[in-house]
Order: sequence, then C-alpha cells, then structure tokens
Amino acid sequence: MRKYIINSIFLLSIVAIIVSCQNQETIDLQNYMSNGKDIYKAKCQNCHGENGEGLGQLAPPLTDSVFLKTNKNRLACIIKNGANETFTIHGKEYKEKMPAFPELADIDVAQVMVFVTNSFGNKQGFVPYTQVSTQLQNCK
Repeated sequence: MRKYIINSIFLLSIVAIIVSCQNQETIDLQNYMSNGKDIYKAKCQNCHGENGEGLGQLAPPLTDSVFLKTNKNRLACIIKNGANETFTIHGKEYKEKMPAFPELADIDVAQVMVFVTNSFGNKQGFVPYTQVSTQLQNCK
C-alpha cells in the first residue's frame, strides 16, 4: 500500500510538472483567445456573425484565411480605425464601410485579432501585443 501511495504521488508530481510547463506563448494565446472572444461578441459579432459567416453583402465573412493572412499586418489598423475600401473575399466584393473602434486599447485590438485569426477555420498563431501596438502606430 505504501509503495502504491508513493508511486501515485510521484506520478501526480510528474503530471503536474508537465502541465505547468506550458510555454508563455501558449498561455498568452489562451488568454488572448478568451478575452478576444468576449470583445468579438461585444463589438464584431453583430456584423460578422457568431461563426464569422458575415452578413450578406454588408459585412464580409472572417472565414477566408487567405485574406486574413495576406492582410495580417493591416488587421490591427482595420479593427481600430475601420475601413472604407472594397474587400474581395471568397470572390465577392464588399464595399460597405466598417466602423472604427477607437475606444479599443492596443491590447484589446491584439486580443480580438488573435481570436479572429485563430477561429472560424483560421489557424495563424499568436501575435503579441507589442507587435500589434507597433502596427497601430504605423497606420495610414
């Protein structure tokens, strides 16, 4: 019995060490995804849909990983400052103006950007707040 208890404690210790060894980027990604989802629900979901499916001709879907990858360096600026240009996504043109969200802090923009680029069939990985902050400083 004593050997069983010692082995169990040892095994649990090993499992705890492995679980606690998640790298910081993985932990940050999980946090950004959670917070980004909340921001998306509050600010983006009405137009882009619960599953990123878009809203007819008014708001484009967020399911086009090609568009998101191609424009990854612009996404922070689009989220914060809105957009008044035509986007072609899945072969359809979207001409409606996207509203700006100037009230979003840089960290909020980073979190919603990470959520969108890792949801709805997209898997683009983590983008740190510092990188998004730099992108926002360089918006045109």
